[in-house]
Amino acid sequence: MVEFDTDEKRATLKVVYYGPALSGKTTNILRLHDRLSPESRGDLVMLDTYQDRTLFFDLLPFFMVTPDGFRLKIKVYTVPGQVRYDATRKTVLSRADGVVFVADSQISQQHNNAESFSNLEHNCRALGMDLSSLPLVVQFNKRDLPEIVSEKEVRDRWSAVGVPILLASAFNDVGVVATFEKVMSLSYRACDAKLRLTEEHGLTEDGLLKQLRIRNNGSA
Repeated sequence: MVEFDTDEKRATLKVVYYGPALSGKTTNILRLHDRLSPESRGDLVMLDTYQDRTLFFDLLPFFMVTPDGFRLKIKVYTVPGQVRYDATRKTVLSRADGVVFVADSQISQQHNNAESFSNLEHNCRALGMDLSSLPLVVQFNKRDLPEIVSEKEVRDRWSAVGVPILLASAFNDVGVVATFEKVMSLSYRACDAKLRLTEEHGLTEDGLLKQLRIRNNGSA
């Protein structure tokens, strides 16, 4: 749920990277932070937990300002994947405007993927969030490793979820930006439908992505 202050003419969008432990959520965030221009990003904040980490940073930390003075900030979070930190996952997920579910492509990790996605569904219900209408992207990470689920199997198995599926190798900086841009596009459209950002403030989807100033290093 986008945080919107009518009097101050500002809004904050929150994007959360969710998924099982060690699926690559942290690596996605680190690669993405590296690709953003310094003026578009805040500092990374890391909360260490046993065998896992929670990170967050602000994009446009001092707000993007439209011609009419409307200000927009974007916050990006990961959640810890370990089961013992479910309370933390729920807290971080609360009021999210978009979610990237980072799945592990290794055959041995498919059960963990399913359990983590079920946990996402459970926590959304507990928070009063409707996952079916929440902007959601599924990224199958670690495509560079051996013994991974085939692309066909990924798409056959997850097509019923009805959300964009992206393939990535965050370690090699492949698919990181494409995943983020997809979730930002979906989140923007949902926010625009509520706040009429394009109509009332002249903030378009393309304009938002350009303002983020993601540097191209040759990888998607």
